[in-house]
Amino acid sequence: MDIATVSGIMSEATRIALYISAPILMAGLIAGLVVSIFQATTQIQELTLSFIPKIIAVIIVLIILGPWMLNQIVTYTIKLYQSIPGLIG
Repeated sequence: MDIATVSGIMSEATRIALYISAPILMAGLIAGLVVSIFQATTQIQELTLSFIPKIIAVIIVLIILGPWMLNQIVTYTIKLYQSIPGLIG
């Protein structure tokens, strides 16, 4: 295995990780922004108020996009395992 092969495998793994984590991070970001705007307008400074909507948003995204995320990971893993004989020889 040369450096280009390892680099290609790592870049593909990084791309898959970013694709999978992006929806979850965006849901948490949007929920946090909405809660922050709500807290700023109502002047409620309760710390626990920001966590519950973020957790709910992340759970909803995981329920909706979970099968797609699992499919991406499984597809990448199968492709990687199938390429092992070619990488060794």
